[in-house]
Amino acid sequence: MREILYNDIVDKVAEICISANYQLGEDVINALKKSRQKEDSPTGQAILDQLIENATISKDGIFPLCQDTGFSVFFVNIGQDVQIKGGLLNDAISEGVKKGYTDGYLRKSIVIDPIKRVNTKDNTPPIIWTDIVPGDKLRITIAPKGGGSENMSEVAMLKPADGAEGIKNFVIDKVSRSGGNPCPPIVVGVGIGGTFEKVAWLAKKSLLRDIGDRNPDPYYADMELELLEKINKLGIGPQGLGGRTTALDVHVEVFPCHIATMPAAVNIQCHAARHKTVTL
Repeated sequence: MREILYNDIVDKVAEICISANYQLGEDVINALKKSRQKEDSPTGQAILDQLIENATISKDGIFPLCQDTGFSVFFVNIGQDVQIKGGLLNDAISEGVKKGYTDGYLRKSIVIDPIKRVNTKDNTPPIIWTDIVPGDKLRITIAPKGGGSENMSEVAMLKPADGAEGIKNFVIDKVSRSGGNPCPPIVVGVGIGGTFEKVAWLAKKSLLRDIGDRNPDPYYADMELELLEKINKLGIGPQGLGGRTTALDVHVEVFPCHIATMPAAVNIQCHAARHKTVTL
């Protein structure tokens, strides 16, 4: 059994809270640059230039990429041979969020009750998804999720008879109805299968993949590329002002489902596609 100290988790979580909000991944920056080369719209070109410049300013000047520093969503893999010493894992992650969002001067966006709307003032509680895996490592990934893009997400309980075309139509229709609200260019996470709650989790987890990282199943890899092409033909464009660049990528994740169901979900990520990982 390997011991990992509670305070070490707190410090590392605080670090990735800050770095995720300050530093856009190279995969996203490269995708923005490639899209800039293909974009025909002068307005779209100018916006993409601004997004690339914004990422540079953020990284070099140590500023948040966006004023919406998001809900702190974590995906955690904990080895079955790991023991947390000094406290509980979820408490350590929550304390790390408090420290990171305070030390990093990140906006606190969470309200303690969805109706009463009183701000918690430290961006907690976080959302924590945990998987038990083999080994003695603790792998923590944060994916800050902004409110604008999260609002454009949707779950549909389709019929098995709707088939692949029904899923594709649902995804494209959802992106079309979202327009410029999720701050395109976007990354579209798609979940297929499981249950009502599992399919939403699949869609969100898919957003952790790097831009261009295809589903290992060739069938779904082809679906990703087909959806990406059709979404970019919608003409929504950067920030919804027209152009060829509506989405940087589409990621599809699947899970077995009941014979009578075919759940589908879309979780849209804005152009600030942020996620950072630390392994202890």
